[in-house]
Amino acid sequence: MKRVISSNDAPEAVGAYSQATTDGELVFTAGQIPMTPDGELLSDEPIATQAEQSLSNIQGVLSAEGLDMSDILKVTVFLDDIDDFEEMNDTYSEFFDDESPARSAVEVANLPKGVSVEIEAIASSE
Repeated sequence: MKRVISSNDAPEAVGAYSQATTDGELVFTAGQIPMTPDGELLSDEPIATQAEQSLSNIQGVLSAEGLDMSDILKVTVFLDDIDDFEEMNDTYSEFFDDESPARSAVEVANLPKGVSVEIEAIASSE
């Protein structure tokens, strides 16, 4: 059965979505943008800073379930400019050890609130 996950260590959901949901085994995070838990939008910051905040938000959501980044199975990264991939990847790699999750990275036309990156993850509690 689906259960909603909420954390004060990530920005509040500001629409018809949850920060994350779980079926007790898999955790699906909503896409996390570079917004601090207190609501400060970092859309004018470099892509490295935006990626770091987005990934920190994922950490915050996962921690509410007693999970961490090593529990992530799959990540999807949405970039408004694929030319930012290398810089995003440098920051991204700091969040994962040698056993990184599967990942897709795609360029999209626009992202919410004019940010440059949005990141979502699927993790396992097993």
